[in-house]
Amino acid sequence: MRAGEHPVQHERPEEWGWHGETGKKGRIGAWLAVAILLTFLIGNHEGRIEDLWILGIALVMILILLWDIRRRKNAWRSR
Repeated sequence: MRAGEHPVQHERPEEWGWHGETGKKGRIGAWLAVAILLTFLIGNHEGRIEDLWILGIALVMILILLWDIRRRKNAWRSR
């Protein structure tokens, strides 16, 4: 710290708008993203490697969303 400068103060994320969760709209958007991702399976591509990647990413997203539903159901207070 240089002479005459103000000390650095910690800013809480809540002070500038981040509260740690996207809420209901974010969860709806995530389910829409999964649906859009699965529509990529329909197409004129010949190889099936991209299908495996799409299915894998969609499966991971679905598992995260199902974990979130279970976590919220068992929470003390639902957000």
